Amino acid sequence: MPKQFTRAQFQESATFIARHTASRPKVAFVLGSGFGDFVDAISEPDVISYHDIPHFPVSTVKGHHGCLVIGKLEGQEVMVMQGRVHYYEGFSLEEVTFPVRVMHAFGIETLILSNAAGGLNPAFQPGDLMLIEDQINLLGMIGNNPLMGANDSELGPRFPDMSSLYDRQLRQLALAVAPEADVPLHRGVYVGLSGPAFETPAEVRFLRLIGGDATGMSTTNEALVARHAGMRVLGFSGISNAAIDVIDSDRQTSHEEVLAAGRLLAPRLVAILRAMLKRWPETV
Repeated sequence: MPKQFTRAQFQESATFIARHTASRPKVAFVLGSGFGDFVDAISEPDVISYHDIPHFPVSTVKGHHGCLVIGKLEGQEVMVMQGRVHYYEGFSLEEVTFPVRVMHAFGIETLILSNAAGGLNPAFQPGDLMLIEDQINLLGMIGNNPLMGANDSELGPRFPDMSSLYDRQLRQLALAVAPEADVPLHRGVYVGLSGPAFETPAEVRFLRLIGGDATGMSTTNEALVARHAGMRVLGFSGISNAAIDVIDSDRQTSHEEVLAAGRLLAPRLVAILRAMLKRWPETV
């Protein structure tokens, strides 16, 4: 059976965080590769290292700083995960999604996820931002699912409905404010893979065939666990590279390319999130 954490462990981590900040945000963000500079927009920050939080997993990946930042953005209290852990690092999916459970125990009601992703849709270019409308969790579909094992009904139902995983009202708000922020915003389906290897050309063509517009190595299980807990979920993919769909291509995909694209995408994501938070009290 997969390793399972207890409600007491989630609460222990949440209590530790609460002791190190006076803020009590209801909105949290998880930042993907290259988006770490997003925290520069946070005012009055309280910064807590993942190393210090009980039971909290710590990433080994370049570009994931490993800090929880709590402060204000556009007058709204927010919690920001500056980096995440991944299944390919050797963590279980229960460890990958542990921070989401802690956020819920802390009182977070809305989770906004971001990631750097390979563009499957030929219309997408590196530097584009995609609103995630739906997802294909290939890890979960083949049996690697963080909800497997005994279900604690206090955390969520045994068989959660995922037909409306990404919150419609939040998606509509993001689309409404994108023109105001002067940021083109695509829409599409995100495919979650295990990594760490990038996709072969045949795999890229397969992912397109099953309906994918972008693909990456995170997000899907975090979204799944958040929704299981009753949280509202929104997601963005920053297109860091165009997926290679032909063999013997002269191009190669690298993590450095992903990080560089994230630095260009971060201001665009910040602009949309600022615009959303300005309208948060009356529209959400």
